[in-house]
Amino acid sequence: MTATEEPARAGFVVGVDQIDALIGLLRKEGYDVIGPRAEDGAIVYEPVDGVGDLPAGATDTQSGGTYRLEWNGGDALFDFVVGPQSWKRHLYPAEQLLYRTVRQGRGFRVVEETQAKRYAFLGVRACEIAAMRIQDKVFDNGDFSDTGYNTRRGAAFIVAVNCTRAGGTCFCTSMGTGPKAESGFDLALTELKNDGAHEFLLVVGSDRGNVVVKGLKGRAAGVADFKRADDAVAVAEKSMGRSMIPEVAEVLADNLENTYWDKIAARCLNCANCTMVCPTCFCTTVEDVTDLSGDNAERWRKWDSCFNIDFSYIHGGSIRREGYSRYRQWMTHKLMNWHEQFGTSGCVGCGRCITWCPVGIDITEEARALRGR
Repeated sequence: MTATEEPARAGFVVGVDQIDALIGLLRKEGYDVIGPRAEDGAIVYEPVDGVGDLPAGATDTQSGGTYRLEWNGGDALFDFVVGPQSWKRHLYPAEQLLYRTVRQGRGFRVVEETQAKRYAFLGVRACEIAAMRIQDKVFDNGDFSDTGYNTRRGAAFIVAVNCTRAGGTCFCTSMGTGPKAESGFDLALTELKNDGAHEFLLVVGSDRGNVVVKGLKGRAAGVADFKRADDAVAVAEKSMGRSMIPEVAEVLADNLENTYWDKIAARCLNCANCTMVCPTCFCTTVEDVTDLSGDNAERWRKWDSCFNIDFSYIHGGSIRREGYSRYRQWMTHKLMNWHEQFGTSGCVGCGRCITWCPVGIDITEEARALRGR
């Protein structure tokens, strides 16, 4: 089962040493623990063996086309927001072997690849839990079910971290996806630093989480502890770097032929950065490869992007040859058509597409510009 959608049931206050113990318990349970690490000047999600692997004292500055990882000399473990990677890369790998065929006599035998690791994700933000829920609808929607994704997702143990600061390109508050994780997790942490104390409010969100927390040492959380946590999260909620207009779907529907799309396209490099860092984009291509003997062949699924001109290729050529049509396809699908397909927006307000756009195109500002026209 995935992390429950039921409200949290219990809270505890634990020290930094118990975060290390939590990682150890999850590893003992057979999980590959994936958490935030500082590598190559950015926060990435990679295997962690203990609390020493977490980027203590790291913070970040983000704006349109700008990302800087900085060190403030402190010891906070989660005083940063999202980096260029999302948990999608583990649940929905950039390259996935679907199956291989092996010559057998005069025919071929098909071998499907369905094995999946058991992941424990440490440090999942509320917007990223929302992104997982969106991809759940994409990959298991009643008409289509992706075995690989659902196997990995169902086995994943989610340790959420509530944001106590917002980044310069965050706008999750306006999308209703954060900064506090209300459900969808097994355990949730809020980092508390007051009067020299460095503690975490740990909230249990599932039966799996309740089993794990029994192996940790801490005290039962009181009303004052929950208030401290709520006050810390409120700081992030009130300091979002961006906001999305609430009527964005209607604005886009009314401006499909607006010439303003040409102005956006004049800046857009069609580099596909926005779709690569987005935690919900799911476009792929399929490639078949074979060895020189012809005895073995493989079918791979790889991430693709609607910004690539060949993505919309059909007999006779691409149906979206101009840059404006590709940007319009991405933005309208994300913020308008996704509602019709999956009953939700395809955007969670993480701000990655703004930060990692080389020319700083801001999806929230473009929505406002279209409304103004």
